[in-house]
Amino acid sequence: MSLETTINQDIKAAMIAKDNVKLRGLRAIKSAILLAKTEKTHVEEINEDAEIKVLQKLVKQRKESAEIYKTQNREDLYQIEVEEQEVIEAYLPKQMDRSEIEEVIKAIVAETGASSMKDMGKVMGLANQRLAGKADGSTISQVVKGLLA
Repeated sequence: MSLETTINQDIKAAMIAKDNVKLRGLRAIKSAILLAKTEKTHVEEINEDAEIKVLQKLVKQRKESAEIYKTQNREDLYQIEVEEQEVIEAYLPKQMDRSEIEEVIKAIVAETGASSMKDMGKVMGLANQRLAGKADGSTISQVVKGLLA
């Protein structure tokens, strides 16, 4: 079952349950998927990787917005962003913790023979491929910098 089908079913369930928080997050996901479908040369279905990228983008947007609202002491808007972020994250694959990410990147460093920051591009390319959807890009970058420094 595609993510879009799952989201549509969950929207119906949230409407019946009158769960406005979940409904807001689900509608954001549905909107983003529809936009992605119209951008991609009129493809009927987007693949799973594209769906994950859309969800990650939504989570990143919510985190950034929440951060801004927090610094502006807008607790009401901050709470909305955090709630939507939690709903969206529920549809992403389980994220790896930092130690798991370090293990994968250590293997990539050994595999590529990287020894300095000059090799960061090679390591980052492979790391982003292998950890796509499982780890945040900024966390990957921090770990790579830490290992190559």
